[in-house]
Amino acid sequence: MEKFAPPVPVLQQSYADALPELSVPWRAEAPPRPEIAWLNEPLAAELGFDATWLRSEEGLALLTGQIDATTAQAYAGHQFGSPNPQLGDGRAVLLGDLVDPHGRHRDLHLKGSGRTPFARGGDGKAPLGPMLREAVIGEWLHATGVPTSRALAVVSTGEQIAPRQGVTPEPGALLVRVAASHLRVGTFEYATWHLDEEVRARLVEFTIRRHHPSAEGPLGLLEAVTRAQAELVARWMLLGFVHGVMNTDNMALSGQGIDYGPCAVLDVHRRGAVFSSIDRGGRYAYGSQPGIALWNLSRFAETLLPLLEATDPNVAVEQATAVLEQYEGWYQQAWTRQLAGKLGIRDDVEGVSALGQELFTLLEEQQVDHTGFFRALGEGRAAELVAGASFAQWMQRWEPRRSATPAEMARRNPLYIPRNVHLEVALRSAHLGDLGPVRELLGAVSAPFTRRTGLEHLEGPGDGGEHFLTFCGT
Repeated sequence: MEKFAPPVPVLQQSYADALPELSVPWRAEAPPRPEIAWLNEPLAAELGFDATWLRSEEGLALLTGQIDATTAQAYAGHQFGSPNPQLGDGRAVLLGDLVDPHGRHRDLHLKGSGRTPFARGGDGKAPLGPMLREAVIGEWLHATGVPTSRALAVVSTGEQIAPRQGVTPEPGALLVRVAASHLRVGTFEYATWHLDEEVRARLVEFTIRRHHPSAEGPLGLLEAVTRAQAELVARWMLLGFVHGVMNTDNMALSGQGIDYGPCAVLDVHRRGAVFSSIDRGGRYAYGSQPGIALWNLSRFAETLLPLLEATDPNVAVEQATAVLEQYEGWYQQAWTRQLAGKLGIRDDVEGVSALGQELFTLLEEQQVDHTGFFRALGEGRAAELVAGASFAQWMQRWEPRRSATPAEMARRNPLYIPRNVHLEVALRSAHLGDLGPVRELLGAVSAPFTRRTGLEHLEGPGDGGEHFLTFCGT
């Protein structure tokens, strides 16, 4: 009987074909003993891949980059506020893009695949732990409704690589990432600093066509990207998510979150929370994220100025400034709307912002768990976590406005999150060869709103999460 061969989505090279100046042909190094450590079967189906085929020899060739026409992308960026004229895919390749069964364009991107022409000092192979971290964070954000890149697979390479921290070699791995695209603010910075206006105009057209088709020209693109970022960061803030490295090369123009390296999630609500070992000055602290997003958008606007008004730079600046000045209002609208949902307020949202600001001040003063509070609020247990007359008065103002049921509030407030301590324990186990805890955590955060028997140990913050540090291993 003839063997059935499932249809395989066709990979294109849309980005390299449209903008050859912004990438170079490059092939991933072949790993010595590749093995799938985790395959995201729901995402595979969403993309049109058969999971059995992806586990085959031909599928593994795709997941390890052993295919034709792959590229490494060029981009620049501001890193911790300082410009770097050339960054790029230092240890990654773009496998290509496809149109999924729902008609959406998606990039397939491989991280940890060896040094490229854009490699810097620490670039090359990637360790298993950080690749699994990005997979866990992406699945959790997706499950909570946040626009995000996701992992299709994590593939162990069968080799030991030099660590970025410590002295013990680490298992090597590849991350197969799916994103709407890998266009970044840093992509436009590279084009502005190195290429001519004709290329930049093509880049604008490609970005509009790919992500914001209703935008009219460069100014419309700036507005669309600004609105998308306001929505994204508002969602991060209400979940207690700390990206950790909001450099301009890590801000995707699609409005998705991307590049989850030294990221973390709040336990205790703290505006100044920093979990990244490289953010010594606290530039990317939890409470600074909305302002940093605007700073990054301002750098994006600067790249568009020559395309806005070639004859009068002052007019271009005025046009861009008028868009950027609306960011705070768009952010507040998104934050207030989403906060109302978390608080169970379904109708009039007037006054919700003030209610929220007062609440978060109380949570910080009393060192209350961010995620745990919202879950307890819906379950009628908030008074167990927050005390005092001020909170009692807050409850008196909130209670009459709540219209959602406890079950409805539970669907807006996650129970399971990738808490620092639990995630670190799971990644250490994976390092030692046991993927069970990572798989358990992935299962929990992929359905984060529903309490399940046997996962009680993942509900609380654990011990030591407040002093946790993550490292830029991705």
